[in-house]
Amino acid sequence: MSRSPERLVTLALALALAVGHATAARADPGDATAGPGGVTAGIEDIVAPVEDVLAEVESLDGAESESKQGEQVTVALTSDVLFALDRAALTAGAKLRLRRVAERIRAESAGGEVRIEGHTDDQGGDAYNDALSLRRARAVRQVLQGTLAGADVTLLARGFGESRPRLPNIVEGRPVAANRAKNRRVEIIFNAR
Repeated sequence: MSRSPERLVTLALALALAVGHATAARADPGDATAGPGGVTAGIEDIVAPVEDVLAEVESLDGAESESKQGEQVTVALTSDVLFALDRAALTAGAKLRLRRVAERIRAESAGGEVRIEGHTDDQGGDAYNDALSLRRARAVRQVLQGTLAGADVTLLARGFGESRPRLPNIVEGRPVAANRAKNRRVEIIFNAR
């Protein structure tokens, strides 16, 4: 069930109207607090649970996205802009993007751990994808270490292979190239101040 703010407001209003009609139907015509015609409109507090809000923004080219949940910021860079196919050596363009991410970490991070997590799509074997995702996470960590020298952060690299896809790699029995591209990524996760 969707818990968007608009849906919750609509649900709350519908519930308030239903409660108001039920109260009005039960009002005692001789009640001194009743309004004209003996109708009492009861107003009750409506409490709706609010779950964690996850805000996500994606670049126009789809190569980078950022999400924030509480104080945790996740910057996801698709592997296609960081690496050549089946490689763990960063491209020149990737180093520029990583410098910008490092500047954000330096400016916004509360310090502590910065996790660098590599991910692949479902093509290839599990052992190969696990090793490739770890090599890619380590390559990103190496660039960030140089850029973040002196910052109060500890960089941790880990590879997850294909075990944590963002989107299904296969839909209705067919591979989805766009989903696979989003699953091939490196995520940089830190806590903001």
